[in-house]
Formats: sequence, C-alpha cells, structure tokens
Amino acid sequence: MKKLMLLGISVLWLSIPAIPAGAQVNVQVGIKLPPLIVFSSPPVVVVLPDTYVYVVPDIDEDFFFYDGWWWRPWNGHWYRSQHYDRDWVYYSSVPNFYREVPPGWRHEYKAHEWRGQPWQYERMPHQKVEKNWNNWKKDKYWEKQKTWGVQGYKPPPPKHGQQPQGHQQSSQQPNKGQPYQGHGNQEHVQGNQGHAQGNQVKGQGSQGHVQGNQGEGHGNKGVEQHGGKKGK
Repeated sequence: MKKLMLLGISVLWLSIPAIPAGAQVNVQVGIKLPPLIVFSSPPVVVVLPDTYVYVVPDIDEDFFFYDGWWWRPWNGHWYRSQHYDRDWVYYSSVPNFYREVPPGWRHEYKAHEWRGQPWQYERMPHQKVEKNWNNWKKDKYWEKQKTWGVQGYKPPPPKHGQQPQGHQQSSQQPNKGQPYQGHGNQEHVQGNQGHAQGNQVKGQGSQGHVQGNQGEGHGNKGVEQHGGKKGK
C-alpha cells in the first residue's frame, strides 16, 4: 500500500513542468532605477535663495533635498528617497519645487553672487538639514533671520501681469460710500420705462375707443341711408 502511495506522489511530482531558474518575474516592468552615486563623504548642501530647496553643489548631477526627501532626475524621469545613498523609487511627474530652481544656480554659486548681490552661502552637513528643515520652513528661518546669506537682500519682484492681492479684491468690491448706486439708477430707468409702457397702453386704449366711436357713427349713417330709401 505504501509503495502505491509513493508511486502516485512521484508521478504527480513529475507531471509538474519545471521552471528554469533564470525565468523569475520582475515586478518593476519598464522602470529602471538610477545608479547609486558614491560619495567620498556625506554630502554638504546649500539652500537656494528665495526657496527652501537644498542643493548638493559639489557634484555635477542635479541632486536636491526638499520637504524631507532627496530628489534626483535621471534619464528623463524623477526619483526620490529618504536616504541620499539608497532606496530610490520612481516619481511619476516633475516635482513642484523644481519650478523654483533657477537654471543658472551653479554659476551664481561659483561667483558667490545672487541677483547681482554678494552671496555668503552657508555650507551645511546633510544631518543638520534633515533635522531642522521642517522648523526652518515653518518659522521662515532663511528670509527672516539669515536672508539666505545674500547681502542687501531684496525679495524678487512679482511676475509680469500679477497684481497685489489686496488690489484685486478692492477692484471687485463695490464702493462702500455709495452702496448700490448703480442698481438704484437701473431701477429708476426701469420704472420710467414701465411708466412709459403704461402710457402707451393707455393711448392704445383711447385709440380703440375712438375707433369704436367711428364704427358706431358708420353704423348710424348706414341706418339713416337705409331708412331714407325705404321712405321713397
């Protein structure tokens, strides 16, 4: 009996097709991860003025830290990680902060200038930034206390076509000294139009009355003519 059971198990085992060792399924289909960047020492970062974007200036590749994540573009895609040296994952779009990064920031960094003003930037170890970035952003640390290290710092001018928010709101609100003046004039005009329409209706009624009298006169005239002929 045992021999029959062992024979059945062997036949069942042999009936299962063999899977080659190299035929493993890769769940990350079509998305390649970027190669790791080897740092000789932990990266030093610098904050870009007018932003809370931190850059790694000592390498040729774009390498950023923003809102608790490390970011890097590679082969037309973006990747992020909570560690600068591992665990990169694919990010499906261009991060919003990248719009604030000036394309010529490396030239400004090497020249120690920002918008024509001396720029005494602070080189910081990544541990310091990872620990403090959130509080710095909440407290507006760089613009209030440090002015990003830019001597004689002035905020950038508003973009062309933009108006101050208060001016936009005031232009949409009515004049409080003369409330609803435009509506009052409109109602007065509408009242005059209604009065004129009433006179017109009244005139039409009088015209109908005259026409009725004229019809009655024609009727009497016909009776007289008819009566005269009968008398002959």
